[in-house]
Amino acid sequence: MGAIVGVHGIGKYKYYKAAGCSATGAADAMRLKWDRYLHAALGKAGSREAAYITEVAYFAHLLRDGRDDGDDETPVPPERMDAGTQRFFVSWAKEAGLGEQLTGALSAFTGWLLRRPAAAAFALRFVPEVATYLTDEARRADCQATVAEVIRRNRPKVVIAHSLGSVVTYETLWANPDLDVDLLITLGSPLGMRNVVFEHLLPAPINGRGERPKGVRRWVNIADRHDIAAIPPQLAGCFTGVDLEQLVNLDWLDFHTVEKYLGCGVLNDHLRPYLA
Repeated sequence: MGAIVGVHGIGKYKYYKAAGCSATGAADAMRLKWDRYLHAALGKAGSREAAYITEVAYFAHLLRDGRDDGDDETPVPPERMDAGTQRFFVSWAKEAGLGEQLTGALSAFTGWLLRRPAAAAFALRFVPEVATYLTDEARRADCQATVAEVIRRNRPKVVIAHSLGSVVTYETLWANPDLDVDLLITLGSPLGMRNVVFEHLLPAPINGRGERPKGVRRWVNIADRHDIAAIPPQLAGCFTGVDLEQLVNLDWLDFHTVEKYLGCGVLNDHLRPYLA
């Protein structure tokens, strides 16, 4: 069976704490969950004894500031974010279509979030982690080194990258041209998000377009139509080399979790050739 490596998204520091501040323990716990989600989706097509996911590259602890008193179940409200993170927050809110009035008025967006608890919990985790990754070069390099090491060691045929993990994976594959992947699947990816992620990518887009990493033979992008992290949900307008785009309807309340993406069945046809 061809190896499949996963790269997680935001809000996964809780796995690190639950594993006694062990990145290896956190990665093992996530691998078991990802595998369970795929087994549920594949049904009779998959053997219950098979381990579909070889490893999940774990990097969430690298985006923390060294304190261990934080709890990622208690996201930071906008008024307590530093100025740089607030700028990311406002830019993201504008891309989500929440209006120009948000400029210099974080309270307006806070009010909007209070009426949408699920969106609020997600948004207040998403922005700080994305901002930290894109603005702290040392942590950015550490995250990429972790993902590169997992891919290099496992030599997977398939890499499934979710949420912020798709950004880390994209940059990692570009930074390490020796890494060779048959299929890259991005789930709920913010790679194309203008004024938040896209312009900050390395390598920088040329003439407004990014490009599929050279070591990737095929790129499939999957996004929920209403996923507020995947703006725009389709990446072909921003990147050359996206072979297939699939829009799905997951859950208007639970629109971004990897459980919903892996469990909805849309990956099945893409993965079956590698599960023989």
